[in-house]
Amino acid sequence: MAQEADRSANHPLRVRFDEVYGQYQRLRSGLDELRDRLAGLRVTERSADGRVTATVGARGELIAVELTSAIYGERDAAALSRTITETVRRATTRAVTATQELVADHLPAGSGSMEFLRTGDFGALLERADAALGGGR
Repeated sequence: MAQEADRSANHPLRVRFDEVYGQYQRLRSGLDELRDRLAGLRVTERSADGRVTATVGARGELIAVELTSAIYGERDAAALSRTITETVRRATTRAVTATQELVADHLPAGSGSMEFLRTGDFGALLERADAALGGGR
């Protein structure tokens, strides 16, 4: 004897599935563009004295350091090192912010991935899974 399924009982589940699938499609459609934009992201900072220029990529990786010929008159190597380091640090900070802004447009607000990008806390990546599995710290 065959039982007949009550299809109307599955309607809320089907609606939720369609919502989640729609979110996935929107997220996936923008990922190629996001990847290209991140690959091309360059942030350049110049030191206050104009003698040092640093360029970094989306992850803060150093791409280039340019020094003007004025640095050859510098007798304080430690001061020059600090200037280079600070210039690179400022460029990296700006690159991280630019990366977060680009990625934020493609991730759900409040997602663990977005929180990880903002704070660097690996726990944020696992928080939702831990809650769902009843685990956690």
